[in-house]
Formats: sequence, C-alpha cells, structure tokens
Amino acid sequence: MKMLLDSYYREINYLRISITDRCNLRCRYCMPEEGVKLIEHKELLTYEEILKVVEVFARNGISKVRLTGGEPLVRRGVVDLIRGIANTKGIKDLSLTTNGVLLKEYAADLVRAGLRRINISLDTLRPDRFAYITRRDRFKEVWEGIEEAMRCRLRPVKINVVVIKGFNDDEVKDFARLSFTYPLHVRFIEFMPVGEDNGWDNERVVPHSHVMEEIGELGEMIPIRPQDNDGPAKRYYLRGAKGEIGFISPISSHFCALCNRLRLTPDGKIRTCLFSDEEIDIKGALRDSMDDVKLVEVLHQALRAKPEGHRIGDLRFKKCQRGMYAIGG
Repeated sequence: MKMLLDSYYREINYLRISITDRCNLRCRYCMPEEGVKLIEHKELLTYEEILKVVEVFARNGISKVRLTGGEPLVRRGVVDLIRGIANTKGIKDLSLTTNGVLLKEYAADLVRAGLRRINISLDTLRPDRFAYITRRDRFKEVWEGIEEAMRCRLRPVKINVVVIKGFNDDEVKDFARLSFTYPLHVRFIEFMPVGEDNGWDNERVVPHSHVMEEIGELGEMIPIRPQDNDGPAKRYYLRGAKGEIGFISPISSHFCALCNRLRLTPDGKIRTCLFSDEEIDIKGALRDSMDDVKLVEVLHQALRAKPEGHRIGDLRFKKCQRGMYAIGG
C-alpha cells in the first residue's frame, strides 16, 4: 500500500467522514434549541460519491475510516454505506460515532454490514441532566443502545465524554466506575473551541491531568501500551476493571505532531484540521467527472495544505466557524 505523507512527514492514513449535519439531539454546546440552517439535500455528497472517495483514497494510503455526523444513523441507508466501505479494498478499520439514540435499532444490522467498533457520545449518566444538556429526554434509549452494542459484540464500545467545568465535571468518577462493571472504553475529552456559538472558554476546559488525579482516587491506574491502531488517547485501566479509560487532550497536551487524519464534510469539503476553517472542495471534482486522477490531485492538495498544528492559546488563534455537527467529530 502507498504511504501518504504531508508536508511535515506525518503519515496520513485516516479519513473521518461526516455524512449528515442533521441530528436528533440539541446539545447545548453544539447546536441551538431551534436547530441550525441545514445543508440542502442536493449539496450533500451521495453515498455513491462517498464510496468513490473512499475507494480512490484507499488505493493511495487511507486505511482507516470513521463515519460521523451530525448523527449518522438519522441518514437513510447508512447500513448500505457501511457495507460498501467495509468491502472496499484497502480499508482495514471502519468505525462509527453516534449519540446512541437509534443504536438499539441499528446495532445488529451495523455488525452484519461489517462495522466492528463504535463510539457513543454521552456527557452524563443522569437522565435529568441528559435531558437538560441535549434538550431531549432520551437517556433510556441511549443506554439501551449501549447495552445492545455490547450484546452484538461490537469491540470496543467506547463512551466519549466531553468534560466541561461546572457542567458535568462532577461525574468523572461515575463514568470511570463504568469500566469496573462493563467492558467499556471510557474516553474523557477536553472541551474544544469548535463552532461559532458553542460557549467555549478556556476557563471551562478541565485539563486531563485534573481528571486523571480524580480517577486515581478509585484505584491504581495502569498504563496500556499503545497499539498500531490507536488514536490520540492516552489509555489506562483501573486494576480489576473489565474495561479501560482514556484521555484525549487537544488543549492541554497537543498531539498535532502525531495527527494522521483528514476530514470530509457532508457537503464535500476536505478539512485538514478540526480547528481551521480552510477547506478544499472535492465535490466539484466528483460531480465534474468522478475522474480518479482529479480526486488524487485534491487529496495531495489537502496534504500540502495540512498545517503543522492548531494555534489554540496563541494570540493568532481564531475559532473555526462551522459547528461540530457540520464537520464530524
């Protein structure tokens, strides 16, 4: 397989694909209660177009794909898309991030289509707080979806927790305790400045060192040796636990030097950094002719444009304007 290198000699092998900006929740740090102006349907990449990008990119070095949204399970036909990607030569790792609301309904079909790993975004274990954060009373469905994912033997089932000071940081230990009872991988993620109105402020960021210190009160935290397929999480397990915990720290501990990913938005733009508004159009090349050579040219243009790192904390830093629902987490 070819190796894709950017201008800083990082190997790029990971493509995160947001297939929709629609969502069935209205999380307070992501989307206003009334929703947002959605991308017109005709502007969304079709599944045929997405599969074409995956096929061409896989021939040129991309081996890992994650589907995101918005909420990917609200888009009709997502199981067929997963089947198509799973059967694409060169794709060795296929995963999905969901809010879990529809997961109970879809889990078995997702596994049959070829999905092996899943991440569920969940910021509280308290039903009343869940209803407040998401503006929807659907905690029961999310937890039943998590249970169904484990029953269907998706491995691992990861829980993504965005920790925000004064919002849900009093539940850190409750989430960590899940790893004693279930074979879940709980990931604590620092609050990130994504979207014009997501309420981000550096004072609301809880550094992973503080979260680690609190979890350490539950028992010995034993480091897990990194594996080839690992992302940026620093992984541990608590002695005696069935699952594990991890920390993703884009604010307090930049991992830009190890970044291996590109992002594809629902409307056909490649983003080279989550925190940058620079976008490279690939939809035009797809709809012009679906010519492989043109798609490879766009891929290499993106590699050349990928920055050395984000500038959070720098006076030059400017929050990206697109919300996470339109980028893909």
